[in-house]
Amino acid sequence: MTTVNESERVLSKQDWLGFFSMAIGVFMAVLDIQIVASSLQQIQAGLSASAEEIAWVQTSYLIAEVIIIPLSGWLGRVFSTRYLYVISAGGFTLASFACAFAWNLPSMIVFRCVQGFLGGAMIPMTFTVIFILFPPRLQAPMSIVLGLIVTIAPTIGPILGGYLTEAYNWQVLFLINIVPGVLVCMAVWLFVDIDKPDWGLLKKIDFVGIFLICICLGCMQYVLEEGSHKQWFDDSLIFILTIIASIAGVIMLIWELKNPHPIIDLHAFRNFNFAIGCLYSFVLGVGLFTIIYLTPVYLASIKGLNSLQIGYYLMVGGLFQLLSAFLAGPMEQKMDLRLMLSIGFGLFALGSWLNSYLTVDSAYWEFFVPQAIRGTALMLCFVPINTITLGLLPVDEVKNASGLYNLMRNLGGAIGLAVANTLIGNLSKGHYAALRAHITATNYQAQTMIEGLTENMAQNNMADPALSAMKLLTDLAWQQAEVITFNNLFQIIALLFAGAVLIAPFLKKVEKSDAPVMME
Repeated sequence: MTTVNESERVLSKQDWLGFFSMAIGVFMAVLDIQIVASSLQQIQAGLSASAEEIAWVQTSYLIAEVIIIPLSGWLGRVFSTRYLYVISAGGFTLASFACAFAWNLPSMIVFRCVQGFLGGAMIPMTFTVIFILFPPRLQAPMSIVLGLIVTIAPTIGPILGGYLTEAYNWQVLFLINIVPGVLVCMAVWLFVDIDKPDWGLLKKIDFVGIFLICICLGCMQYVLEEGSHKQWFDDSLIFILTIIASIAGVIMLIWELKNPHPIIDLHAFRNFNFAIGCLYSFVLGVGLFTIIYLTPVYLASIKGLNSLQIGYYLMVGGLFQLLSAFLAGPMEQKMDLRLMLSIGFGLFALGSWLNSYLTVDSAYWEFFVPQAIRGTALMLCFVPINTITLGLLPVDEVKNASGLYNLMRNLGGAIGLAVANTLIGNLSKGHYAALRAHITATNYQAQTMIEGLTENMAQNNMADPALSAMKLLTDLAWQQAEVITFNNLFQIIALLFAGAVLIAPFLKKVEKSDAPVMME
């Protein structure tokens, strides 16, 4: 393993400017997903698309992004971090400009594919830079910075997207990327120079591996995005793509393990910490993306809040993530990272469990404490998991491993959202059926409630008071069923994170001297 003493590596102003420029690019890429999601209805109207068609604006981006992430390690070795990042950020910026002037749905889908394909490479590359540019003592603080960006951007995205769309128009959502995108490209080109291109790798391109990865991950992402809306295997396309993804995945694994020059090097999984760290990254993706999705849906559907009001609720998590950064740094210096990871995942489990006591009347303060705990927990998760996962790898493996590590988080989010959407439908129906079974002629409380509602409807001069009362009671039952369902989902996430804590003692301890650092 290539390591040096901290004193041998002196960071210049150019190093700092280069890293923070890359961090801004990551913020743009992560923010873009949520900022567009909040305004899909307006984009749908502008492009004259149906509700089902407009979903492709997001799906196309996510499919392209998940394909490029595992390829980013190989591409980084070929082009170098500097060249690849400038190409990625520049292409992302140009694609954003094109999206703003898309003339119909097909053109928007093409531009979003380009945007996702190029933008997706920025995230793993920036994680890589932490472990090959900074000395061990600074890797944790920089992980905190990047962790804040990755987690806060999705929180403020819906608020910012809703505001910009209401105040201006949906095109502005893409145009705001132009100026920072250009500045990021210039700064990275001028200040980032940590490795050199290896053009010789172009003579050994693994075309078969690239093809199999694109087929496997592309089909998988589509199935996860659209499966719950199309009743999974009841839809023939979902069934066929699942089979294709499975076969391509198996062949890809065999091919990449046997190929002497693989497009993605799976041998990093021989490192126990890396393999378990990827599992933790997957679990973190499930919790992070699923809760960011569940909370706004609950507040909109059950509480009837608008985007701005929902933003006030979600700001709590982001605020405590920021505050906990001052706690995570000292903890990382004084505590075994395995213990810190256990505390982080344990707190996230606690916050999720406390969120499972919701009622129809739950308001701001019922959400405040669970979100505060989870916001604090995220920083205590991100800091140790990054170091534990990548800290024991040789420096020449970090680029490839970072792509796989980030891919696991994205897959966790995609699978978590797919499962959550499916459970929302299935559990809600089950809970409604259970509630409906108690509304009978022999149930005194049910009949009393129906009589009271009927009387109230009659006083309001409703045409058919009895029918109106039954309709209102049905709506109330559905609402209660949905509340119970959301509580169940928060409980499932809590149990998942609590279970992950049990694995932490088996991880190998990572000392600061173990972390890979770039040689001068």
